[in-house]
Amino acid sequence: MTKQLRPIIYVACLAAYNAGHLHGQWLNAARDADDIYADIREMLAKSPEPNAEEWAIHDYEDFGDIRIAEYKGIPEVSRLALCIAEHGAPFAGYANYVDTDYATPESFLDAYCGQYVSEREYAEELFDELYLHEIPEHARGYLDYDAFARDLFCGDYFSVEAHPGVFIFHSY
Repeated sequence: MTKQLRPIIYVACLAAYNAGHLHGQWLNAARDADDIYADIREMLAKSPEPNAEEWAIHDYEDFGDIRIAEYKGIPEVSRLALCIAEHGAPFAGYANYVDTDYATPESFLDAYCGQYVSEREYAEELFDELYLHEIPEHARGYLDYDAFARDLFCGDYFSVEAHPGVFIFHSY
């Protein structure tokens, strides 16, 4: 089982940063963008520098392998964080693999097959479910699940490291 992810971002005041002061705040990113913007405005209002208006994301945690750039838009950060909070590490792995612009909850749910020990374990389960009943008992010892897995993951499926194991996705 993977740990629960709680995506957060550290938003820094650039006026304070440029003046040699560290002023910013860690914010829960799994919220509506308007709520995040309100917290950013509040943080800027408390800045040690007068008339602070500019900010940047200087750090982030619990986004899996997704990289959050310094000037990533808050609506996009919010969207990704909400999906990660709801679907966890499998969504983060999926979004990183397919590109965050294309990762939606719907596409994720359509593609996600589950968490497995290995690609081979998934291939074996899929083969047995679909075809094993057609193969005589005496011939089952000749099945090459490794070859079947290799073929599956050459285009129809992809996997993402899950620690432990892998998350498996169908490539639609």
